[in-house]
Amino acid sequence: MSSANVRVPAKINLCLGVGPVRDDGYHPLATVYQAVDLHDEVRAAVRDDDRITVTVHTDLDARSEIAVVPEDDDNLAVKAARLLRERTGVSAGADLAIRKVIPVAGGMAGGSADAAAALVACNDAWGTGLSRAELEELAAQLGSDVPFLLHGGNAIGGGRGETVSPVLARGSYHWVFAMADHGLSTKAVFAEFDRINAGSQVPDPVVPDALLSALRAGDAVALGQALSNDLTEAALSLRPELADTLAIGIEAGALGAILSGSGPTALFLASDEQNSLDIAFALTSASGCADVVQSRGPVAGARLI
Repeated sequence: MSSANVRVPAKINLCLGVGPVRDDGYHPLATVYQAVDLHDEVRAAVRDDDRITVTVHTDLDARSEIAVVPEDDDNLAVKAARLLRERTGVSAGADLAIRKVIPVAGGMAGGSADAAAALVACNDAWGTGLSRAELEELAAQLGSDVPFLLHGGNAIGGGRGETVSPVLARGSYHWVFAMADHGLSTKAVFAEFDRINAGSQVPDPVVPDALLSALRAGDAVALGQALSNDLTEAALSLRPELADTLAIGIEAGALGAILSGSGPTALFLASDEQNSLDIAFALTSASGCADVVQSRGPVAGARLI
C-alpha cells in the first residue's frame, strides 16, 4: 500500500491589514506571512476503496479545544484530498493521519496547514503528478492561508490572503508564542471588527514600507517596531486578558509583540536565544496562557519527509 508523509509549518502574520467587508462577505487583506518552526505532520495511506478518512493525534492533552478538530468530512484536510481527487479523476481513497502540534483556533493556520499537507501527501501517494503551481491553484480554493503554506518562507498575501508573492528578506528570527487556553473563532473576530468599524470609513489595506525594509535588511529591532495587526482591537474586545499577555512579553524585553492573525496566540520577537528564554520564562506566569513555545522562522513550506 502506497503512503506519503508530509511536514508542514505554522504561519504567522508579521502585519495584517484589513479592509472594508466586500459584497461576498470577505475582507481584502494585505499581509506578510512567515512560516515558523512549529509543524504538523500528515500521512496519507492509499485505500482500496474510495473512502477518505481522517484521524487526529495530539500531545496537547491540556488544550481542550483540540476536540473541535473534526474527524469527518468537515476536516479541511479531507476537503483538500477530495478536491485533488475531483481535479485529477483518481478513484482511490485515502486514510489521513494528522499529528497536531500547531495550536487549534490559534491564528496560526493549523487547519490550512493540514490542508496544504494533505494536497502534497495525496498527490504523492496517489501518483497524480500535479506540479506545485497546480497544487497552489487548488489550495486557493480551500482557504486564504493554504497557498502560502505550500510556499513557506516569507511572502506577501493579497486578495483575501490567497494571492501569494515572495518577499525579499534576510536573516532568521527568534519567536516566542504564548498559546491561549481557549481558541478564538476567526469568524467571530472579523464580525467584531465589522461591529467596531460600523459607520467608519475603513481604508484599503497596505503592507507597511517599514516592515518590508526591515525584512530586506534583516533588522530584528526594526521588524519588532513594524509589526502590526488591524484585528487586534477586535480580538482584545472579545478576549481582554490577551492585553496582559502582550504586556508581559514587552516587559520581558521583546522587540515587538503582536497577536497572530485573528488570535488568540500572542507572538513575541526576541533579539537572541537568551532573550527568547527570558520572555518564555516571564510568560509562564500569564493567566490564560496554556503553553509557551520558542521557535525560529522563516522555514520551508509543506514538504515530503
